[in-house]
Amino acid sequence: MSRLVQNAAGRLVPVEINGAPAVPFAGVRRHQPSGRRAGPLLRSCSDYPADGDKTVESLKQALLNAGLRDGMTISTHHHLRNGDRVANLVFAAAAELGARDLRWFPSASFPCHDGMIAHMESGVIHHIEGSLNGPLGDYCTEGRMRGTAVLRSHGGRWQAIQDGEVRIDIAVIAAPTADPFGNATGDRGPAACGLLGFALADSQFADHVIVVTDNLVPFPCIPWQIQGNHVDQVVVIDSIGDPAKIVSGSTQITKSPDRLLIAELTARFCDEAGIIRDGFSFQAGAGGTALSFGIFLRDIMRERRIKARFVRGGSNQYLVSMLEEGLTDYILDGQTFDLEGVRSMRENPGHVNTSPFTSYNWHGKGNFASMLDCVVLGATEVDLGFNGNVVTHSDGRLLHGIGGWQNCLASNCTILPIPSFRDRIPVIVDRVTTLCGPGELIDVIVTERGIAINPLRRDLVEALRGSSLPIRPLAEIKAEVEDLCGGPPAKPRLTDRVVAAIKWVDGTVIDSVFQLEK
Repeated sequence: MSRLVQNAAGRLVPVEINGAPAVPFAGVRRHQPSGRRAGPLLRSCSDYPADGDKTVESLKQALLNAGLRDGMTISTHHHLRNGDRVANLVFAAAAELGARDLRWFPSASFPCHDGMIAHMESGVIHHIEGSLNGPLGDYCTEGRMRGTAVLRSHGGRWQAIQDGEVRIDIAVIAAPTADPFGNATGDRGPAACGLLGFALADSQFADHVIVVTDNLVPFPCIPWQIQGNHVDQVVVIDSIGDPAKIVSGSTQITKSPDRLLIAELTARFCDEAGIIRDGFSFQAGAGGTALSFGIFLRDIMRERRIKARFVRGGSNQYLVSMLEEGLTDYILDGQTFDLEGVRSMRENPGHVNTSPFTSYNWHGKGNFASMLDCVVLGATEVDLGFNGNVVTHSDGRLLHGIGGWQNCLASNCTILPIPSFRDRIPVIVDRVTTLCGPGELIDVIVTERGIAINPLRRDLVEALRGSSLPIRPLAEIKAEVEDLCGGPPAKPRLTDRVVAAIKWVDGTVIDSVFQLEK
């Protein structure tokens, strides 16, 4: 087991992960990168068909052509969310070919990928570096994964690829439409899922790139989100997945009265704080409360005849309605969350596909996240220091990914609208089980029992002085909830073995997830 040290956030983290050195978190904006970006292997046109036809007969043959061998890193993307079929097919083919100890490097995983557990049990997959949702998270937390999981934000994943921290041997890109040359798009075809931005870094930096599609069109595929010049092979299969399942349980409007109240209070706070004004910008997460916030926000904008310059997505039918109603000039879309978003991307010039490079990458020359006036996100826990957790629950189980959550904390005002308890377990704690976001970057916490403003934000405190909104100290809300629930959550029973490392946006290790006691 790697030696553990205390980082700048006071968390014990490993200095080595899966045999590679790791840098402990040094504080917000304290770690500076050096060197040059990584790059893929040089290639020659003489090694590719002059007629541009890169199609091969099967995924298995494509993996053989790519030189699949033990210990390689294979990446996939998650734009099809819980409807994805391709990742499972990739590792089934790898298993048939006898490969072992592979590193799976997805942009995210979903319950549909629970078949990867069998591949970890058989030795095909050594460990996963990506979000671990549901069954995969349980498997990891119980200490059953041989290697250490690494969880990164969407921007952190791009950073890791471009910085050379993760070298992708084979990238497999599920493409709803592609041509034989490898140009590909996600906004059309039977399995249209919107954009393919999370696969863009994979296409640009991987040593070998395989596009898998169920809708091959004659060259050229227009528009192309993935350029065929980055692609080595194209495989055609019957179905890459079910696009209806890009709409998961986390992307539905809430029907809970408490959560609707939280969403309304959040919108009112933004209004009274002066955030909602002509030309402002905002982003809301994919959870039900955040989506409901968008509805209340839209009503305020209609009433005041306010127009946003841009909104950041996760796009969905509600953002699309704002665009088509003229309430915003642009949707800058990072991930498409429903089929209305897919349609809009195809039809509306103001609906623009983006990538983590433009939106979130901390090791770049600026990004969109810090240009947002307001971002509304969820959390599994917060603590009295306004620190946030999005990957584990208070029982220590690793059940969620980071997504773009960490990256969005760079906005001018970060608001977490969260219930004060879930299943009678308080959400506000003394110290978050797992630190994902430092409290200095989280400005406001909105619950059904009141709104807490981070004391560091004196400007917001002054702007809301005398407000009719229920502004309260966070400690007061916490005490009230503990009285209601019978006390704070029980501490998880953990061993001293690190099963997962949480990376910060700059590639440093901000916290560790420890194995649960059996």
